[in-house]
Amino acid sequence: MKNSWIKIKLALQTPFQKIRNRFLAAMILLAVPPLFILGYISFDISKETLMATNTQNNQDQLRTSSEVADLLYRNILNMNESIVLNNGIRDSLRNARDVASSDRYTIRDEIVRQLQRMMNSNFISSRYVDSVCLIDLEFEPYCLGRSDNLGIYEQKDKRAIIEQTKWYKDVVKAQGKVRFLPDNVFGDSAKTFSTLKLFRNSDDLNGAPTGILVVNVSRAIFSAIFADNRAGGGEFIALDASEGDIRVIHPPGSAEVAKSLTGKLPDIYKRLEDQGFLIVNYKNETTGWMFLNVIQAKELLKESTKIGTATAVIASFIAAIAIIFSFFISGSITQPLLKLKKMMIDWTKGRRDFAEPFGQDEVGVIGETFKRMASENEELNERLIHTELKEREAELRALQAQIKPHFLYNTLDSIYWMATLKNNHEVAQMAISLSESFKLSLNKGNEMIPVYKELKHIEHYLTIQNIRYNNRFEYIQDVDSAIMGMEMLKLIIQPLVENAIYHGLEPKVGAGKIMLHGKVKDGWITFVVEDDGVGIADMAAIEQGFGLRNVKERLKMYYGESSTFRITSEVGGGTRVEFRFYFQPKEVNDHA
Repeated sequence: MKNSWIKIKLALQTPFQKIRNRFLAAMILLAVPPLFILGYISFDISKETLMATNTQNNQDQLRTSSEVADLLYRNILNMNESIVLNNGIRDSLRNARDVASSDRYTIRDEIVRQLQRMMNSNFISSRYVDSVCLIDLEFEPYCLGRSDNLGIYEQKDKRAIIEQTKWYKDVVKAQGKVRFLPDNVFGDSAKTFSTLKLFRNSDDLNGAPTGILVVNVSRAIFSAIFADNRAGGGEFIALDASEGDIRVIHPPGSAEVAKSLTGKLPDIYKRLEDQGFLIVNYKNETTGWMFLNVIQAKELLKESTKIGTATAVIASFIAAIAIIFSFFISGSITQPLLKLKKMMIDWTKGRRDFAEPFGQDEVGVIGETFKRMASENEELNERLIHTELKEREAELRALQAQIKPHFLYNTLDSIYWMATLKNNHEVAQMAISLSESFKLSLNKGNEMIPVYKELKHIEHYLTIQNIRYNNRFEYIQDVDSAIMGMEMLKLIIQPLVENAIYHGLEPKVGAGKIMLHGKVKDGWITFVVEDDGVGIADMAAIEQGFGLRNVKERLKMYYGESSTFRITSEVGGGTRVEFRFYFQPKEVNDHA
């Protein structure tokens, strides 16, 4: 899996290793994305403008429709008022209570004739009136335009049933105001809706009710209400939300949108918006009904999508032009660079004199400068090698003068025996530990050392420090036995332990602990040095110190860039140093 990812990454990087390809990509990136962004912004602005304009237009249209509805409803309200105030009808309705059942037919005929005369008069518009019914206190109907019955309430106990209905309670509570119902009150026609008004006795000081006026209005009235709005597109709907759940008044159920109009008003709005509809609403003051305009957003935005198509075509055309121009322009830039590249390759193969001419541009200046550098490089290399050899020789002589191993070992051995003879075991232990530590540090001049010897070096070092600091430091070692015999670069772990004591545990009050962990996995060796000291407040100052910097540089030098070195610390919570390298015995021995 890892190898496959590397191959994919290399495949993506390879085309862009050439300057011409990068220049080509830069031209396309500079030309095409701004066009697409501009097109997107233009499309978005046009979309928002269209939606805002459509919303405002539909809002105005619905307001106009509501005003038209108010005019039409006012005719119906006037009709209700005229019928209720007609003395002949009021007297006939009042007399119906005092006559026998057999004589009510005469009263019914009289009421119907009076209603007919009123409907035929010029001052009442009855164009959308389907039928008119008067209901007396005995719940007997007197109807014009329909049969004399109460529809779904025409039952034996019709009085008790009607008195329990919500519409009856509302019309009684309204005390003479006209009430609009979204359905036919008698339930026998889906093409009409009803208005209700209470008859009240004008001779009674309390205005006792004498009956109910029912005017059934044809739903065709909505064709006149929304007649001027069809050009705006979408569906125009009338809803009644007075009882919580929505009741559709227009259209009566044939429209596609009306099928989703169920439940509460907010739920309907959300459902329609989720289906991609734009919704505008307006409340009619006369009836309290809600007028809606619902239109599909994609239908509204047909024109704005043309902007996106035009932008894509223009961007593609400009991209093609950019590719052609960049091909020729990049060639004029890359040809001198290719010549310079060839000259550098020849230089790596040993060639030192070049006669290739260059132009006067920046690349030409680089080429001429390289030619001069190539001619001078050989002499500089010889001088540098000679100087480095002298410096190395001087350093070796200085080290040999400073370190006399035999003299040092003999001196420490004498100190050890003198301390032993005087029973000063701590001095003797320090002397022997220091002697062993020096031997492991020098390691007979070898840079590589077995892991177990490096760990011995740490143990000797801690022995000396515990004698100095009265056994303040506890050392815990957890190293896999599999790596004990492997060789590693010497003096890598010991400086880290020393750093932990001087910067972490020595400033701490009381005892401290140092833990060393070592493990190997898939050829990678990892060591971790941890302490529970005071932590590091200024990490930058610690990392710039000579000891840690020397360890990091030596790791990179011997184990390459794949090796890692990481420090983590928390003030008051201790410090953790981890380094990792890949164990390759042959390569390591070659370095050594």
